[in-house]
Order: sequence, then structure tokens, then C-alpha cells
Amino acid sequence: MKQEKFDWGYFLKHIAIIAVPVALQNLLTTTGSMVDTIMLASIGEKAVGAIGLCAQFSSLMFSGYWGFIGGGMLFFAQYWGAKDDEGITRSYGMTLLFMMTVGLVFAALAICAPEFVMGVYTDKAEIQAIGISYLRIVGFAYPLQILAMAMSALLRSIEQVRIPLYGGIASVVANCFFNYLFIFGKCGLPKMGASGAAVGTVLAGIVNLLVLIGFVLYKKIPYVLEFSKHFRWTRSAVAQYLEKCFPIICNEVLIGVGNMLINVVLGRQTEQAIAAVAVFRTMEGLVIAFFSGFSNAASVLVGKEVGAGNHETAFQRAKRLVYLCSGIIGVACLVLLLVHNPLLHTLGLSGESYRIGTGMLIIYSVAAIIRMGNWAQNDTYRSAGDAAFGSILEITFMYLMVLPFVYLSNFYFHAPFLLVFAFCYIDEPIRYILMQRHLYSGKWIRPVSGPGMATIEEFRKQHGIQMKKSK
Repeated sequence: MKQEKFDWGYFLKHIAIIAVPVALQNLLTTTGSMVDTIMLASIGEKAVGAIGLCAQFSSLMFSGYWGFIGGGMLFFAQYWGAKDDEGITRSYGMTLLFMMTVGLVFAALAICAPEFVMGVYTDKAEIQAIGISYLRIVGFAYPLQILAMAMSALLRSIEQVRIPLYGGIASVVANCFFNYLFIFGKCGLPKMGASGAAVGTVLAGIVNLLVLIGFVLYKKIPYVLEFSKHFRWTRSAVAQYLEKCFPIICNEVLIGVGNMLINVVLGRQTEQAIAAVAVFRTMEGLVIAFFSGFSNAASVLVGKEVGAGNHETAFQRAKRLVYLCSGIIGVACLVLLLVHNPLLHTLGLSGESYRIGTGMLIIYSVAAIIRMGNWAQNDTYRSAGDAAFGSILEITFMYLMVLPFVYLSNFYFHAPFLLVFAFCYIDEPIRYILMQRHLYSGKWIRPVSGPGMATIEEFRKQHGIQMKKSK
């Protein structure tokens, strides 16, 4: 069978349409976090380190609910391609309910048990005290962030990517404004320091949500506010949703726990190293924010075609998207390295903390190209219906390779901090090779929509793909 010529024009145009607004929104959010860090740097390195550790707790929550986001976007994108409005609305209701359950648990821990949370992440009493005051307030922002995240995921999946961008812009501006007021006590308000940053985060969450809801009402977009249809579930629909979500949930939760254990090691270094880690996480966020727009585009452009039954198009797009994403990240890391000197100083690092931060950036810039290639492939598999393969690989390597290397090198061999940090990425090249083999096998295309399932056998016959028969 002669393969049709790949439409590069359509491909690149739609990557830009989806990826650029998402990347801009995430970059703005990360830039807002950097502004927070710059403001807190005037208070001292301990405040920067404390808020950085609190951000790791937020990242653990993110890991807890991202499984439902990943599973939800699988259904959103495929049902969007299949033009199944009822399927989109039903899937959104399930996604939102499960996500909010996770968010409320973390909010309760932050508000009611911040001492326990900070005790897990560090043994430095002064840093713990600052973090406790921050968590008691920022916990109220978690449910707001969950609602905005679920809404944004749905809007992006149905190619309404500008609305989350507008919400993100309003949120960042509000966050910077309110942080300035409350951290430094301007306009007659009390000077709250790190706690003021938490107040700013809560108020920014409210602004973000109001903007999203306002645009949804203005543009009369269905699905999001159709509450009566969100819970019209059938047993088979819930079973199918959880079957696809389960590997992603296990992946995100277990990887989140693994990252928490790594952060426990990083949080028991010197105060200079803790401050360097906090600033590094902010700068890492710049790379991830930039990349996630392209990863999101991969999910939508591939998942939509799988849902519509155009499997060959999805297959060809996926192969090109992976290399395009890796190349873009290489450029982003190079830019970050070129500007790291003034950036690290602006974010409050100097002397030993600056040296550590520079070393971390160099190590990460090399690892990120491979790491983001793995991420792009995993997101692509998930959008096409294969949620298990990448998840199993990541979990296996985290617990059998990364954690043993990090813990043994730190606590048993007392290796230098930067070597311990480098071991956080030791599994990426091996996983990349295995993920590439799976990419070219085509076995990851597993539709959930009617049109997708109607044409999948023909695609598999054309490519000689043999699938294991389920019992």
C-alpha cells in the first residue's frame, strides 16, 4: 500500500495553534513563580528554601490527580475526534470528581497538619516554621487550582486553547500584584512575608477561575457547566474510564512518592543546597512549562485522529512529534544556560548556593533532552489509548534504579551533592531506547471511540501488528 505524503503544513500549523498558547500560559505561570522567588529572596535564603519545599508538596498533589487528567484527556481528545458530545461531558464529570477528591485530601493536610508535612521534607527548624505558616493558608488554593486545571484540560482537548491562556495571564498578574501587597505590607496591609505569598496564591486562584468561567459563558461552550449531564454514568463507562486511568494514576502517584523520597534526600543537605534546589525547581519549571505546550499538542493531534479512526495519520504524526519536542527542548535548555548567570543571582543565589545551582542546571540541560523525549512519547501513547506501557517502565526504573542510586550514593557512600543529583536521571537513556521500540511497533494505538474501534483492525493488518488477545 502506498503511503500518502505527510502534510507538514497542516501538522506544524496545528502544533503552533495548540502548543504556543499552552506554552505561553505555562511560561507566564512559571515567570510568576520566579517573581515570587525574587520577592522572597529579599527576606532570605531560608524563606526561598521553605517555599520551595512547600512547592514539592504541591507537586505530590499534582502527581495524585494528574492520573485523572491524563485519563480524562485521553477520552476528551478521542471523543472530540469522534464528535461524541455526551462522551466528553460524561468523562469530564468523572475526571472532576476524582480530581477534587485528591485536592481536598491535600488541602486538609496543608491546613490541619502542616507540621507533619514540613517534618517530612526537612529537619531544619527555621525552614519548617516558615513552611508551616505558608501551608496553613495556601491549602485553601488547592481546590481552586483543581477546578481550573480540569477545566483547562477539557478546553485544550477540544482545541479551545486561548481561554486557559487568558485565565493564566490574569492569574499571574493577580499573583504578582497581591504578593507585592501582602509580602511587603503595601497600601496599609500587614507585612506577612512568606505567608503573604500564600495569600496571593489563593486570590490568584479565584481570579483564574472567574476568568475561565466568564469566557465559557461568553462563548457558550458546552460540556464544562452542564452539571446535570456530568454524572450520567453507566457501569461500563466508569469501568472503561478507570481501566484507562489506573495505570496513569499508579504512575503519577508512585512517581510522585518516588520524587518525594528524592526530595527528602535533597531537603537534608546544607541550607545553601536547599536554596539552590528551590531556585533550580523554578528554572526547571521554565523548561517544563515551555515543553508541556508541545506535549499537549501531541496528545490532542494524535488522540483526535485515533478517535476519528484515522490511525495512519496518528501514527505518522506521533513519530515526528517526539523528535520535534526533543529538538525544541534542546534549544530551550541552551537558552537557559546562556542566561543562567544573571538569573541565578537575581533569584537570590550567591557563593556556594550559586555554584551548586549552576552545576544542577548543567546536569539537567543534558538530561532534559532525553527526559522530555520520554515524556512526549508517554503522553502520545496515553492519548492513543495505551496508558500502561510508559507507566510500567517509569515506575520500574524509579524504584529499581533511581532511588537505590540516590539513597546509596548519599547516605552510604556520602557522594558529592551534584553526583547524587545526577543519579536522579540515570534511567532516562535506557527508557528512551525501550520507548522508541514501542513507538515504531504501533501497538500503542488503542481507540476507545466507535469510529476508532471500527478501523483499528485494518490498520493493524496493514502494519503486521500482532496484539495479545485479552481474556
